[in-house]
Amino acid sequence: MAFQPDYRNLELAARNVEVSRIPLYEHIISTSVMEEITGRRFAALYDGDDDDLEEFFRQYCGFYREMGYDTVSYEEVIGPAMPGSGALGQHVKGAIQSREDFDRYPWEGVCDTYFQIYGRMFRALGRALPQGMRAVGGVGYGIFECVQDLVGYEDLCYLRADDPELYAELFHKVGDTNLGIWKRFLAEFGDLYCVCRFGDDLGFKSTTLLPPDEIRRHIIPPYRRIADEIHRAGKPFLLHSCGCIFDVMDDLITGAAIDAKHSNEDQIAPFPEWVVRYGDRIGNFGGIDTDAVCRLSADEMRDYIADVVRQCAGHGGFAFGSGNSIPDYVPAAGFLSMNRIIRELRGE
Repeated sequence: MAFQPDYRNLELAARNVEVSRIPLYEHIISTSVMEEITGRRFAALYDGDDDDLEEFFRQYCGFYREMGYDTVSYEEVIGPAMPGSGALGQHVKGAIQSREDFDRYPWEGVCDTYFQIYGRMFRALGRALPQGMRAVGGVGYGIFECVQDLVGYEDLCYLRADDPELYAELFHKVGDTNLGIWKRFLAEFGDLYCVCRFGDDLGFKSTTLLPPDEIRRHIIPPYRRIADEIHRAGKPFLLHSCGCIFDVMDDLITGAAIDAKHSNEDQIAPFPEWVVRYGDRIGNFGGIDTDAVCRLSADEMRDYIADVVRQCAGHGGFAFGSGNSIPDYVPAAGFLSMNRIIRELRGE
């Protein structure tokens, strides 16, 4: 029988309910990998007119369906809607370096700009979603990444020492701005999504990028305000955060009220450790280190995945996929092996 997607499987996993058919999940799948697997060239349609854009999403959503996913992962990041951004992704000097920069920054226009840029994308996604599927994602970039995009990580660390009042105001203002975008997004496009998420990488291999107390003081409160809006809309909230963030996980669960968390790297902790530690409180998404998807043989990957699934069973809701994403350097053969193995374990 042909695969029939049911977005409720993934939604239940995000609500920490273990479901009989393990949901597949990826934070991002590169369209170049999709094109290599399907033999269809469609990525360039994203930059076309409305008809091209709708066809892009038909192909994009169709890939997820063909690969056995119950949902489509799709978000649009706030960065390009913020004038002078790019310090995070493009490594340019941040637009805000002083009190004067902060005071004259056009905060009030960011929300309108976001929907002027991306509204047509979300509408096209809505027209293309296959029956039984909904999306996961929404408004990309969390509080920390938006602040970094406007200031730069290194300059933010200097600012923390030189002007702690401005440093604190930046997080608060970005929180207000992001909350406004999320409120409008949920009102206009919330029905397309079964799980809302943003990515905000709070750590690296050994610890958090800011001291844990700084995260508790400046990042957790705006997370909570956004999570409360998402919950009022009847959706669970998934946080994607890379890095060793064990020092703030309890705060993210109790203070920020996250429902599920994604991202794992074996050098930090194998996925089952996250599941065993937190599976009694939140859903856990991930599974196989992206490096393993790149380099393991099919037989090695089968043993790896079977062991992960065995250890995760009985520890709450989880969804399986790479621990990070499928960027364009991941071999298509590695992705297909991972996908085939987990679907075999599901009895397909």
